[in-house]
Amino acid sequence: MEQTASATFPSASASVAEARRFVRRVLADWDLEDAVDDAVLATSELATNAVAYAGTSFEVSCRLLDGEIQVEVRDLHPTRTIPMPGVSASSGRGLPSIARLAASWGVTYDRDAKGVWFRLPRPGARVNGASPRVPADRPAPSPHGTGPATGPATGSADPAARSAVIAPAADRILRSPAAQESLETAVATVRDVLDADSAAVLLTERDGRLVLGAAAGLPAGLSLGELSVVNLGPDARAGEPWVSTDASDPIAAALRARSLAAAPLEAQGRLTGVVVAVAAEPGRFDDSAGARLGRLADEMSLSLEKARIGELERSWRGWLSFVAEASDLLAGTLDQERTMALVAQLMVPRLATWCAVYTASDETPRLAYVWHADETRADGLRELLTRAEAPPPTDAPGPWGGFGDAPAEARAAAGDTVTDQAYAFPLVARGRRIGAIVIGRPGGDRFPRNAIELAEELSRRAALAVDNARLYSEQTAMSSALQRSLLPPGIPEIPGMETAVVYEPAGEGSEVGGDFYDVFEVGEGAAPAAPATPAADRRGRWRFAIGDVCGTGPQAAAVTGLARHALRILAAENLPVPDVLTRLNRLILGEGERGRLLTLLHGEITPRPLRDGVTIGLTSAGHPPPLVLDPDGTVREVASPQPLLGVFDGVEFHTDTIELRRGQVLLCVTDGVTERRNGARLLGDGHGLERILAGCTGLSAGAVAARIQRAVRDFGPEPSNDDVALIVLRAS
Repeated sequence: MEQTASATFPSASASVAEARRFVRRVLADWDLEDAVDDAVLATSELATNAVAYAGTSFEVSCRLLDGEIQVEVRDLHPTRTIPMPGVSASSGRGLPSIARLAASWGVTYDRDAKGVWFRLPRPGARVNGASPRVPADRPAPSPHGTGPATGPATGSADPAARSAVIAPAADRILRSPAAQESLETAVATVRDVLDADSAAVLLTERDGRLVLGAAAGLPAGLSLGELSVVNLGPDARAGEPWVSTDASDPIAAALRARSLAAAPLEAQGRLTGVVVAVAAEPGRFDDSAGARLGRLADEMSLSLEKARIGELERSWRGWLSFVAEASDLLAGTLDQERTMALVAQLMVPRLATWCAVYTASDETPRLAYVWHADETRADGLRELLTRAEAPPPTDAPGPWGGFGDAPAEARAAAGDTVTDQAYAFPLVARGRRIGAIVIGRPGGDRFPRNAIELAEELSRRAALAVDNARLYSEQTAMSSALQRSLLPPGIPEIPGMETAVVYEPAGEGSEVGGDFYDVFEVGEGAAPAAPATPAADRRGRWRFAIGDVCGTGPQAAAVTGLARHALRILAAENLPVPDVLTRLNRLILGEGERGRLLTLLHGEITPRPLRDGVTIGLTSAGHPPPLVLDPDGTVREVASPQPLLGVFDGVEFHTDTIELRRGQVLLCVTDGVTERRNGARLLGDGHGLERILAGCTGLSAGAVAARIQRAVRDFGPEPSNDDVALIVLRAS
């Protein structure tokens, strides 16, 4: 029965990882885990092409046919061909890897879209009447944990956990079910052909030990002891079969045999194992039996080498898939603590039982994060690592034995963990040592070479991710401190008036915005912006400003700081509002190329006698016009437009005076409000802001500010790309 599933993704780098996760999830739901690695890796290539070359949104569809799995990636740029590395593209990804991974692939075009599809054999299905190649299973997961728990690094189940495949080492490559089945068939054949009591295949470990790979007729639980290739005779070392009736033969002694025929298994000049036939009575085998066994061994060597190469290729694909997922996860966060937590959870349990991350800002490593597959041991491990010697500075990975220096009480609290073997990897980014990663396993569970190589690769990627997060955190902290310095420390209370402000910088906090606001009391002796009565002079005056510097970043921040502080200084020098803007305009022009255009709305508030509202003198220099809301819901613009600052010299400004009576509201905003975008529409189009303000009748200043802020956020589906600032003044 045919099954289908599809999903659409936007043209963004993050969509590649989302597409991989979608395909992984679909195939898992269809119980096709054996095909996941190939499908995910091929999908990653095609999705990257769609993002990098087509530049449009793309659809990923999965189809399950009788004998095949088909995945297609369709973009909306049918006229743009797919570059092939070395042929029509100088860089980037093409399709050679798809041709290698897939049973078949192709490209389809129509008027509106282009699709690239590939097909994989369905595991266990018969294609065109023939049985497909039996895929070698993945290595078994670590027995020390069932998978990474949901942690602070991701907030959800780790997507990389589902693709965690460790490339098996060469000495364990014949442990897959397919190879095991081949071995068992082979020993049964040897036993029958040579009429032996029993037969076995002994496999060579990396350290030279011989271990039992498969057997027929041997006693259960038989141990080979310390049998090693170094104990074998000259025939084995020469690659020749041999027959022995000597009970002192090391293999015969290990298998408790009185008669033995043996032949080496070789691959590319390496001794990968020995196939043996044994009997309880002496003289059972002669030289002809040895020759027959030699021919059987040659056939077995070819079969096992094919299984080994297939397993290596499959493991290579799984390794690529895992590294791709890990890289996406590490690139997906710029929070330093979350990055270190994610690094540890990528290591455990697929590569190690536990992981510790150290950071070093002054060449002294500091324990930053600890993760253990067994949560009940995490506290003991953390205490042990805290009191043990930190990994020494090094530029190369190597074994680590720091537990020996820990106090006796810490070692006792950690229990069996003190006997774990540990491996340390330096974290080096941009030529600077920034810390280390230490991974550990129980003492009897040694690290295979492939686990060390994969951990080393992850440590290199983790170092850059941690350093990027550190740099981003420092930049964000500096930007936040600078942004706070450009905003007033507080808003003063103004008699007879409610005041509310809103400020939201755009982006993620790494850049200083160009919008600013200020509300402050005018010092004694300052000239009023508009004629004031002696009673009003005794009640004091306040000034407010809201402005928008063109651009963001340090250059805009410099003009923002200049403007905000100049407004206060010039007010203290007894300058009226128009003269303040004239002087500020000259200051900005005096900055030359460092100057920036500035729109500014500056006003002075003077309370009226008997608390009958306030008088406000306004000067608008190229700024969005302020709005007044009357108690009956009427909204009108006030203040005439005048030139913005930083363009022309010799500009003379004037003041517009308004009376704000009890219940009336004055709203002042930056263009981040009026130009909030939703597709081709702006919030300010068609008196949009006026309609929102008209619905605020009877609300307090704080409630008006909150409603405008919410309307700006809800107007478009995407976050605003401009700073938002507003001041609400309500006569009470």
